[in-house]
This record gives sequence, C-alpha cells and structure tokens, in this order.
Amino acid sequence: MESRTLGSQGLTVSALGYGSMGTAVGYGPVDDAESIDAIRRAHELGVTLFDTAEMYGWGKGERLLGRALAPLRDDVVIATKFGLTRSFGSDSRPEHIREVVDASLRNLGIDTIDVLYQHRPDPNVPIEDVVGTMKEFVESGKVRFLGLSEADEATIRAAHAVHPISVLQSEYSIFAREVEPLLPVLEDLGIGFVAYSPLARGFLSGAVVSRDGYEANDFRRHVPWWAPENFGGNRAIVGELTDLATRKGATLAQLSLAWLLARGGDIVPIPGSRNPLRVEQNLAAADLTLTAADLAAIDRIAPDGGIGGRG
Repeated sequence: MESRTLGSQGLTVSALGYGSMGTAVGYGPVDDAESIDAIRRAHELGVTLFDTAEMYGWGKGERLLGRALAPLRDDVVIATKFGLTRSFGSDSRPEHIREVVDASLRNLGIDTIDVLYQHRPDPNVPIEDVVGTMKEFVESGKVRFLGLSEADEATIRAAHAVHPISVLQSEYSIFAREVEPLLPVLEDLGIGFVAYSPLARGFLSGAVVSRDGYEANDFRRHVPWWAPENFGGNRAIVGELTDLATRKGATLAQLSLAWLLARGGDIVPIPGSRNPLRVEQNLAAADLTLTAADLAAIDRIAPDGGIGGRG
C-alpha cells in the first residue's frame, strides 16, 4: 500500500489506517479474538496506522490493540487520545492529561505513543495549556507526534503556535462533509488529516439496516441518519452510490474510501471492522481509481452529505 505523509514533522503512514473503536464499544457485541485477527490482517495487507483512545472501553480498547500489535510494534504507528470523561464531558487539565497518558502507555504496553490527540477541545482549559502539556511528552520521549480531533480553525492555529500539530482527526465521509472548509487551513499550516468514520458509521458499508436492527447499546440508534424521517432518503442515496460502485466493479465501501483518498494526498481514512474479510474488502479501495466523472457523479448524488446530519 502507498504511504502518505501527515504534517511536516516526519509522520508517514499507510494511505488507509485502522480505527479500533468498534473493537471495544459502540457497535454491538464484540469478539476479542476476531478483532485481533482483523487488526493483524490489516497489517498483513499494508496498514501501518492504528487508532484507539482512552474512551474506547476506558482502557479495554487500548489493551486489546496493544495485545494485537505487540509482535508488530516496530512496524506500526499507534495513535491514542485523551480528554473525555465517562459522562462524555471534557477534561484536559494538565494533571489529568499526565495521568491518562501514563495509563495509555501501560494499557498499550509500549514506551512511546506515536500520535497523541486531544479527543475534543475542552472549553475550560486554554488550548495553549493543553498543547504545552502535550509538548512535555514529546520532549520526554513519551510521544512522537501531536494531533487534535474535531477542533475548529482558531483552536488549530493557536495549538500549532505552541508546538507543531502533525494531524487533525475529524469525521469525514460522503455523508459527513462539515470539515471541508478546514482543509485549506490544514494545507496552509502543513497539517495532515485523518478521517474517522469514513463509512458514515456503517451507513456506507453496504450492510445498513434500520435502527431497530441494532442492539440497544448501539449508538447508531440515536444518529439522525437512521431517524425514521431520514432513513428512506439516505437509503435512496446509498442505492445510487451502490449502482455507481457496481459499474466500477467495486463495493459501496470501496467507492466511499476511494472518494476520500481522492480528496487529497495528505488524507488518511481509518475504517474499522472486526471482521478480517471485511478488512480485506475495505483495503482494496486503495487500488480503486475514481475518474473526474465518478467524483462529479458522487457530488450529484450526495451534494450535501447524508440527510439529517451526523448528530
């Protein structure tokens, strides 16, 4: 798989990464053995960027990813995040960041976190103080590169002035395009972009079902794309996109990931799947070339993304 450079500090990763949230939380029942197989299969197929967070099972996700990647540590880039509370509030106080980073290192079983993100901006802590604390970890060797997630332009610029930010991670897909006005800002500052939920939380996976088809603890039951008043319209969009993918000899997921890869050479989508076969199918998107006509067709089919917003 081709490599892509994120930022100006030397962070180089595979064009497609692996997002591990679903191995621990949010998408129904999990099977650790299957998840580990999926993670290792992703690496076999060329993936070097693996993404997790403290919040993914409050340590469970990090421990599972660390166990899966232990034999491969020297070949991969491991990213994690801090800054959320168990009630989904924000806590980026410097003393809390230090506690979380040390816990993440223990959970992952590593000496150095390759990419450390603030999971969400904290309205109660100036970003300069947050990045100043993150900078300490770079200087001590506990962290290699710094990132932000779901930050706005002012926050990104203020953070970057304290210490170079290598990458911004935010949701981006054919269905979720709110981040696009920030892309020129990132280009101007020399910051790469990691797209999480590139398959629109499964709506672009090719296997979407109504919200009633998901377990009670599956967060998709509350996402507006699945609301009864929006679901039919979004299914219609998916139908047209699937027809286009079929004409390309591809799956809907492959079309959706190839669309993101075509948006810029410093964009890296991180699809996540607990199924090794689905991982193989997703990663084949790296070999799919979309023409200008294909991209125009996608814009025509979903000019404003999904109906109802991502919530």
